Amino acid sequence: MRWPSLKFGSLLPASEIAVDLGTSNTLIYVRGEGIVLNEPSVVAVERGTGKVMGIGLEAKRMLGRTPDGIIAVRPLKDGVIADFDVTEKMLRYFLASIINKHVFRVKPKVVVCVPSGITEVEKRAVRDSAQSAGAKEVYMVAEPMAAAIGVGLPVETPTGNMVIDIGGGTTEIAVIALSGIVSDTSIRTGGDELDQAIVQFMRKNYNLLIGEPTAEAIKIQVGSAAPVDDEREMEAKGRDLVSGIPKVVRVHSSEIREAIQEPIQQIVDAVRRALEITPPELSSDIVDRGIVMAGGGSLIRGLDVLLSQETSLPIRVDEDPLTCVVRGTGRILDDPEKYRSVLMT
Repeated sequence: MRWPSLKFGSLLPASEIAVDLGTSNTLIYVRGEGIVLNEPSVVAVERGTGKVMGIGLEAKRMLGRTPDGIIAVRPLKDGVIADFDVTEKMLRYFLASIINKHVFRVKPKVVVCVPSGITEVEKRAVRDSAQSAGAKEVYMVAEPMAAAIGVGLPVETPTGNMVIDIGGGTTEIAVIALSGIVSDTSIRTGGDELDQAIVQFMRKNYNLLIGEPTAEAIKIQVGSAAPVDDEREMEAKGRDLVSGIPKVVRVHSSEIREAIQEPIQQIVDAVRRALEITPPELSSDIVDRGIVMAGGGSLIRGLDVLLSQETSLPIRVDEDPLTCVVRGTGRILDDPEKYRSVLMT
């Protein structure tokens, strides 16, 4: 891909924006300022009219609590756009909130993170949404590449670097060398699948119906992928499916570990597949350097230990895995000459 003659940095620093358009959260980075927005990717709309009633954190608070006339939706599913119109409104709102705080000479250039397995149709949907929301030029970068840059891996060298990015809708595993993805595995399993597994477990084992926010709270507080020293318990509140009356039960981390075993095993299998298709010379680099984990899903307790046991490789979780992707995209904005080859038009 040839980089256009107009380089980044030729205008005001704030005219360059990086967007991590995630299934669970949307983060925006402005060149020269850092991360300026971190909001849930949720939109509350009025049924029938499609009128937006709330976006971001305001809309997430409405999940499972709306009256019949309003529905809170996640417009992105499995890392890609599921509802184009709602995504465009959400992105337009987020970008407008940033643009209104800055003085732009022109419409901003925007770099958007996308899953490595994205189709051409899905790329077009991302580009059209960003342009409709006010972007002058739109570029894309694969999420595992952005995550690798964000955690500080030397992606431009011939040395093999492996990164696992576990987001809300997808898990991306990639081996990177010479500013390119040599081998990658992308599965549509992430934090949302873990939440759904917990909802089904509570329904089956306790006859308790819980919502997505409660399932997410259970996952964060007591969820674990492998036995840990700090086993925990918590109260889960929901509706009894037999009596229809609100009920409270106590759940233990060992139960939740059992509940999420299937999606966790899918992630483990994907990591194995990625290692199987890695060229042998890069495999030797991974033995020496290990694997870095990024994304919100990497915060599941014991997941790094489980993957280390399954692969016999050292596993490291980044200090701030939730922002790895957008930080990496921000570094691309800061040094476009160094990272120009990682971008897609």
